[in-house]
Amino acid sequence: MKIWLLTIGEPVPFGAGSRDRLHRTGSFARFLASCGHEVVWWTSAFDHFRKEHLAPEDAAIAEPGGLRIQLLRGCGYRRNVSLARFFDHAQVARRFRMLSRSESVPDIIVSALPTVEMCLAAADYGVRCGVPTVIDLRDMWPDVMAEVAPAWLRPSARMVLAPLFKQARRACLSATALIGITEDFVDWGVRRGRRSRSKLDCAFPFAYSAAVPSGEELRVAEAFWDTKGVHANASEFVVCYFGNVGLQLDLSHVIESARRLSASGQLVRFVLCGEGERLKEYRRAAIGIQNVLFPGWVNRAGIVSLMRRSSVGLDPLPERHDFLASINNKAIEYLSAGLPIVSSPKRGVLCNMLEQEGCGVSYVSGDAGSLTECLAHLAAHREELRPMRANALSLFRQKFSADVVYPAMANHLTVIRETFLRDQLSHVEVLHGR
Repeated sequence: MKIWLLTIGEPVPFGAGSRDRLHRTGSFARFLASCGHEVVWWTSAFDHFRKEHLAPEDAAIAEPGGLRIQLLRGCGYRRNVSLARFFDHAQVARRFRMLSRSESVPDIIVSALPTVEMCLAAADYGVRCGVPTVIDLRDMWPDVMAEVAPAWLRPSARMVLAPLFKQARRACLSATALIGITEDFVDWGVRRGRRSRSKLDCAFPFAYSAAVPSGEELRVAEAFWDTKGVHANASEFVVCYFGNVGLQLDLSHVIESARRLSASGQLVRFVLCGEGERLKEYRRAAIGIQNVLFPGWVNRAGIVSLMRRSSVGLDPLPERHDFLASINNKAIEYLSAGLPIVSSPKRGVLCNMLEQEGCGVSYVSGDAGSLTECLAHLAAHREELRPMRANALSLFRQKFSADVVYPAMANHLTVIRETFLRDQLSHVEVLHGR
């Protein structure tokens, strides 16, 4: 099949400073291409993480094996929460609408939400050209955009965002099928589109590749952690974190927990990896706390090496309804290494999974005391970690491995395409009285 994948905000595998960890669309695109499909990945020419343009204008990059990455130029933005970001998203969707007219028609389109604008552009194209369209629900936009505003401002925010709510409803209603990272996300998309859920609306979790970096890459990474004082087989209880150090996740309570554990003499060390708007703030807050390390962004080999040296992986999510419905990339990355997870909040889909599968514990969101209690208990009872590690690895292999998830997604796209064509044929036969 000829498959179009639409998403922005994911790392792309080329250019100066490119990241070596592809996310859902990038990994799925390569998998589909490896299976012989002709794939076009439509994405932004702006690097969401580094806040830099990848190209001065629209550009197409061909990868070996049938994958083409089509960059779409927008204005870019300096802050994730800004008017400029809205303008950029609208411009990128407009470029897709224009450039897609000169392309041969695909067999199926998969567009990630966010962004609302790209999903609507994909749905409109599908209706106009008779192509099945799938919306991949990953974030509950624009709902969460209103919720991050102060409580007193939310009614006004929803009024300002009313056009996006209307667009999201149209996109979800017009799509041939909805897929999402959990069943709760699929149900949300069904409600957002005011449609009935069909057999084509299915959940496919985030996936992670268990492929190990090369020996040389791992040796470099291991030497790096040695220089940072994070040693293999050390007696310290190491808590690792990987992710954006920005506005969405608040790490203030994590630093306070580190302060309390350090003051009590517990050998618990926090290694918080990533970049973002609040990194400098957190580094200032951690001055004088010897058990906190901010190494910045680390590559895949660095992540694998650190997870091997860690006792638990930290997943500090806020208590917001979209996070309550999520099992995020970070959690699955930890599971891939057989790493027990310490997560917040103390309810929701992820919390329930950790409890049911015996591969982690949860604490009260944003509560330094609750986090400190969890970590102090695990550090004092390390024998509890052994079955958690085994359970984490078993769960990953069964449900979250790229070798399991991506073939299932590809098969489902075939089912959607076949069902769409069959329904079209039935409609034509009805029109002709057959």
